Amino acid sequence: MTDRPLTLMAVHAHPDDEATGTGGILARYAAEGIRTVLVTCTDGGCGDGPGGVKPGDPGHDPAAVALLRRQELEESCDVLKISDLEMLDYADSGMAGWPSNDAPGSFWQTPVEEGAARLAELMRHYRPDVVVTYDENGFYGHPDHIQAHRITMAALEMTALTPKVYWTTMPRSLMQRFGETMREFQEDVPESEPEPDPAEAAAMAEIGLPDDEITTWVDTTAFSGQKFDALAAHASQGENIFFLKMGKEKFGELMGTETFVRVKDATGATVPENDLFAGLR
Repeated sequence: MTDRPLTLMAVHAHPDDEATGTGGILARYAAEGIRTVLVTCTDGGCGDGPGGVKPGDPGHDPAAVALLRRQELEESCDVLKISDLEMLDYADSGMAGWPSNDAPGSFWQTPVEEGAARLAELMRHYRPDVVVTYDENGFYGHPDHIQAHRITMAALEMTALTPKVYWTTMPRSLMQRFGETMREFQEDVPESEPEPDPAEAAAMAEIGLPDDEITTWVDTTAFSGQKFDALAAHASQGENIFFLKMGKEKFGELMGTETFVRVKDATGATVPENDLFAGLR
């Protein structure tokens, strides 16, 4: 045993991903005295600009968007009590099929070895006991999420560290409930408000994994309010509106458990487990 604190490192693609996928565990483990390190790979410059202006539209300034999203990210980190924020600051590649995928300097165009070497340096510095990132498909196919997965797994190979490694996921049962909630929301929403896309709700039901394939279920109900507030910190991003319009109570019901697939482990902790640090304390 050493005096070094137990450390969680979450590797995410964009500002706001930390809140959506792992806000609960970041808040929970910070409250338990564990050092929480967030690595955000891109600057988020392909996000919405002020007033909801979209990339490629007149008035969208990626540099200004990136600056705003950095400020929002720092506010989210304050809400979640994240110990350390590290920005790799690659250019946001945008959604699959966007011209920005091919832009020189974009995260998607960055050689995996280059990004992995930078991340490996951070891993050697922080020596995480647990590393969390996305699966091979980036959970839903976003190029930057896929690239974050690739550099994380490559960085681990570059180090002599043996942390527990997890990929974020969602149980299919919950994705089905999300779809139902989106349909209910569509029925209740005023005509003046944007409506959720039914096709999007149907697609969500196919994301994630069957419940019995999930190895790790972490109860973060007590921290769902922090997660909600962290997401609200990213106020510039319109895709967050659906979650926020649920209100904290409904949000907590749907988002009070965070789920993962354990892909590397040297502790021998049995699965299913309810703690990313099972076997480490």
